[in-house]
Amino acid sequence: MRLKSEFKLYDELNLTPLMDLAWTLLIIFVIMATATVEGIMVDLPKAGASPSLGKPKTKAVTITADGRIYLDTALVTIGELEMQLRQYKAADPDLPVVVKGDASIQYYKVIEVLDVMKRLNIGQLGLATNRLVK
Repeated sequence: MRLKSEFKLYDELNLTPLMDLAWTLLIIFVIMATATVEGIMVDLPKAGASPSLGKPKTKAVTITADGRIYLDTALVTIGELEMQLRQYKAADPDLPVVVKGDASIQYYKVIEVLDVMKRLNIGQLGLATNRLVK
C-alpha cells in the first residue's frame, strides 16, 4: 500500500482580509476628515440671518465660552492669530473670515479679534449666528 501525500501549494492569495482592512481605513479617514471641518462647537447667539462657510478657503475664528481662541481647530493666542492670518492674507488678498463667538463670552474678546481683522484689512468678514426662530 502506497501512501500518497497530497501537498497542494496555494496558488492564490486570499484578498478578502486585505479588502476589509482597506475599507475600514477608508471609512476612518472619511469620518476623521469630516470631523475637522466643523471646528470647535460653541453656543452661538441668535440672529435673523446666518452667514455660511461656503468657500473652502474660508477661515473660521472661534471664541469659546472660557475665552480660548481657535483658528479653524488650532488653539491660538491673539498674537498667533494675527501672525497666521497675515500669512493667509498674503497668499489670498480676498481672504474670507468667519468669527464664531460663544453667546456667553465677554464682549472684549470679540472686539480683540475684530481689531486683528481691522489691522489686517480683512474685508470679507462674517459673524456666525444661529437662526432666530419666530
